[in-house]
Amino acid sequence: MNRLKEPTLSSRNGWSALILAMNRQIVTVVDGKWDYEGPMWDVAMKWVVILGRFNRARAAQLTLPHFTSQTPLFMPVGTQGTIKGLTTSQLEEIGCQIILGNTYHLALRPTSELIDELGGLHKFMNWPRALLTDSGGFQMVSLLHLADITEKGVTFQSPVDGKPMLLTPEESIQIQNRIGADIIMALDDVVKTTITGPRIEEAMYRTLRWIDRCIAAHKRPNEQNLFGIVQGGLDPVLRDICVKGLVDRNLPGYAIGGLAGGEDKDSFWRVVAQCTAALPEDKPRYVMGVGYPLDIVVCSALGADMYDCVYPTRTARFGTALIPEGVLKLKHQAMADDTRPVDPSCECMVCKNYTRAYIHCLVTKDAMGSQLLSYHNLYYMMKLSRDLHSSIIQGRFPEYALPSLSSVFFYADQFVCMFLQKMFPKGDVPEWVCNAMEVAGIDISSCCAPFSSSQDWTLENTQSKTF
Repeated sequence: MNRLKEPTLSSRNGWSALILAMNRQIVTVVDGKWDYEGPMWDVAMKWVVILGRFNRARAAQLTLPHFTSQTPLFMPVGTQGTIKGLTTSQLEEIGCQIILGNTYHLALRPTSELIDELGGLHKFMNWPRALLTDSGGFQMVSLLHLADITEKGVTFQSPVDGKPMLLTPEESIQIQNRIGADIIMALDDVVKTTITGPRIEEAMYRTLRWIDRCIAAHKRPNEQNLFGIVQGGLDPVLRDICVKGLVDRNLPGYAIGGLAGGEDKDSFWRVVAQCTAALPEDKPRYVMGVGYPLDIVVCSALGADMYDCVYPTRTARFGTALIPEGVLKLKHQAMADDTRPVDPSCECMVCKNYTRAYIHCLVTKDAMGSQLLSYHNLYYMMKLSRDLHSSIIQGRFPEYALPSLSSVFFYADQFVCMFLQKMFPKGDVPEWVCNAMEVAGIDISSCCAPFSSSQDWTLENTQSKTF
């Protein structure tokens, strides 16, 4: 057997051995160390849900070629190899584990061929940790007016020079192979969840047909992990068919796609709950396009592991900060003479050194304002990920002493309640959150006031409260 030097896992729970089949290899955990049968290059990813559980929620360690990550985790979106306004050193500083890049935009500029020639995206952008690239499928929705979708692939009209660009499953994988991310996504047929009718079924079955073409085209399976994407709209039958079809392919990981596109929140969480319950226990589960803190807490309780969204940085560019109570709009005139930090409880560089009044002055006139808020917002998201991970582990290991009452989290359910109490101090927790937590097996009755069943909670009005 080959001994893996990394990762070295804590042995505090006294594991004797855990054997899992991953990527057709046998992985053994003995006293917190990994052994496996096969050459070192045969395993591109090691995923074991061993660090902690709380009902459906999981805390795990995901070892990728460039970095060992702790889940649940949030991935900021660096469309063209950059998080706007932040350096890669700053992203390391705040604890970012994986950055997401956009295949479609990178293929247009600077081109995947140039990235490959210069040593891959890691070297090109000077990022030592993990990367994930999407397939370009989302552009079927965001650039629908420029796209023509057929069984062969999708033809885009380039927003750069107006020339047609055919993106097939094979071409998407070839581009991603050249870019060199740790995780690459299969090209799927993406439609908005608000669309109804036969187009949803057509897209789901096409996604299953395209996954086989992606697998066949993938030339670096020992270095890059190909994830499939579950489609099917809001139809539970179609979602179930797609999950089963993808699981039969024994992929390294699975994403839940086609959400966060305008559907009502009750439908949103039910799709997540259905898919996480059906996906394999020993593979990561990635909910695509989710970035609201409340959504991440709910999805983590339901058993999801990974998330991405432009929301934290995009909202920063509009002068809005994420805080435990919701969001803080620094452009408001009330901020002009406010000498408090953005978030008095936050330990980030921005909150330690700058006042709300200073940032208010910047966000209306200077790019530095959006840079400072982007830093703060991503720090907030990274800390949220760390707190979720730690609280789930504590719920999994009750024999260890609990922190003091002033701690940020106790067990997973206590962390969730404290999170909700800060965001909804009047107890007006949305009904969809209460329903989702009930399915997740987390009691939040202590922080919920009676609600009206007539409330229609949508993506728009369940964004964090504004202060």
